[in-house]
Amino acid sequence: MKTTKESWRTWFTKLVLNNRIVVNLMIILLLLLIILVFSKVTWFFQPISDFVDIVGLPIVLAGVLYYLFNPLVDWLQKKFHVSRVWTITGLFIVVILLLVLGVVALIPVIRNQATDFLKNWPDYWNHLINQLEVWLNDPRLGQFQKEFDQLSKSTTSSFSKWASSIANHTFTSVGGLISSVTKIVVGLITMPFILFYLLKDGHRLPKYLAHFLPVQKRTGFTQILTEINGKLSGYIRGQLIVAFCVAIMFFVGYVIIGLKFALTLGIAAGFLNLIPYLGSFLAMIPSIVLAAFISPWMLVKVLIVFAIEQTIEGRLISPLILGTNLSIHPVTILIVLLASGRMFGVLGVIFGIPVYAVGKVILTHLFRWYKRQNGGYEEES
Repeated sequence: MKTTKESWRTWFTKLVLNNRIVVNLMIILLLLLIILVFSKVTWFFQPISDFVDIVGLPIVLAGVLYYLFNPLVDWLQKKFHVSRVWTITGLFIVVILLLVLGVVALIPVIRNQATDFLKNWPDYWNHLINQLEVWLNDPRLGQFQKEFDQLSKSTTSSFSKWASSIANHTFTSVGGLISSVTKIVVGLITMPFILFYLLKDGHRLPKYLAHFLPVQKRTGFTQILTEINGKLSGYIRGQLIVAFCVAIMFFVGYVIIGLKFALTLGIAAGFLNLIPYLGSFLAMIPSIVLAAFISPWMLVKVLIVFAIEQTIEGRLISPLILGTNLSIHPVTILIVLLASGRMFGVLGVIFGIPVYAVGKVILTHLFRWYKRQNGGYEEES
């Protein structure tokens, strides 16, 4: 009887425990079972979800501004030999003064331009559609008329559904509107305090978190946090600087060619440029519609401005500022943007790439650890 048990154990060890494929399938099955269990007890995580919903906005805003301001605080502290607290306080005062100046000088102009632009947008769009119909009614392009009609109807239908969805789900009630406005206001009020302490003590955070781990694990954990910090800081700081440069270039270009609403369109282009690869093209849609309404020659000039901006950004600004920081293939970036945008909307499009970069760092280190533990990945010489 004992021999039978020992032989069974030997057989099980050889065919199951020592079989990498079987072990990996068992690990995957366990992970799927864990996910299934978590999906059945979502009520248990509701308090965590509510907490993240409340503090998420100020923490994200503070984190973005931390990566933007932290190098400046470090430089000022070393340059003038002033304590970090006073350096941060002085920086806050300067930023507040610049914000007040911007609100006084720019906000009224942007508000008037945006109001005028949105008020006349139906006329701009209808003029473009009518002009395209005139061109496509040309006998030489008659074969494309049917395809254009189908495209126009499908585009209008999709836009109507999208607008209806936004209207139905963004603010479902007055209570929802008040709740959303309250969260934004509270987030904007608490964000400066979180940012202050991040700038003051943020460099100590990795070592502080590492103290909760065993001594032998602290070095690897600190290395992972350092690598994540480097990826995020390079990406966020680079994207913000590139977006600012894009806004300036579009604004100057539109002023030179005499396009209306140059300031608003330039600022919109800068914000939309935070969406990698797609932002500048999205920013061109209102400019093209407006230019087509004004004259064909204005449309040509807008396209020239766009071509110049893309050349300068792609050949000079982005390589110089962003470099190859994330080491992510452009096709991967597009897939991440499509997937994150589908799952999480606008926030997914904006934050999809940095979240993917963080996940990539973590999974890379986990895979290295797995290779060290299991072996069998060494190449034969």
